[in-house]
Amino acid sequence: MTSDQTPSSGDAKPLRADARRNRARLLEVAEAVFTERGTGASTEEIAREAKVGIATVFRHFPTKEALLEAVLVRRLERLGEEGRRLAEEAGPGDALFAFFDLVLDQSPAKNAFAAALADAGVDVRAATSEAGRALREVLTALLDDAQRAGAARRDLEVPELTAILVGTCRMLEHLDGHPEAAGRARAVVRDGLKAGAGA
Repeated sequence: MTSDQTPSSGDAKPLRADARRNRARLLEVAEAVFTERGTGASTEEIAREAKVGIATVFRHFPTKEALLEAVLVRRLERLGEEGRRLAEEAGPGDALFAFFDLVLDQSPAKNAFAAALADAGVDVRAATSEAGRALREVLTALLDDAQRAGAARRDLEVPELTAILVGTCRMLEHLDGHPEAAGRARAVVRDGLKAGAGA
């Protein structure tokens, strides 16, 4: 069951089609508001932007934390979908490195959502476990394809690639405001992942 279908009340019954549409619309608006105004934006602001009453927001998301969690899970699900699309439409090496760049580009917003949830006492790893598992499967498939095609170094495995992604995201945070340096640093990391880099 995806984030657009999951009832927020713990009820196992799937949402009706109209309720799913309303929930998806709220998630879309909430993501835009949180991205534009920060995670401190209120549920009242989201209700106003979505042109619904606050009761409608709380019917789907009993707390602001539940809404933030759903937005984060939705972003991770979309990232996985984009990885699968790249695997189908791009060459193996191109798909892996395009996905690598996509993860880096989306990291600041993802980290902001995760930090807000952690500050509120939410176990982010548990909350995103299903979406995270799907992302690891996508990353594994992209890496395997790139290695078979001779585009990525053969001694690279998913745990260290994941660690490299996390580390590169932190590095880019450190270089925030210095786009040229950030671009060079990204290129160095990408080059180190390519076949022959360890020779």
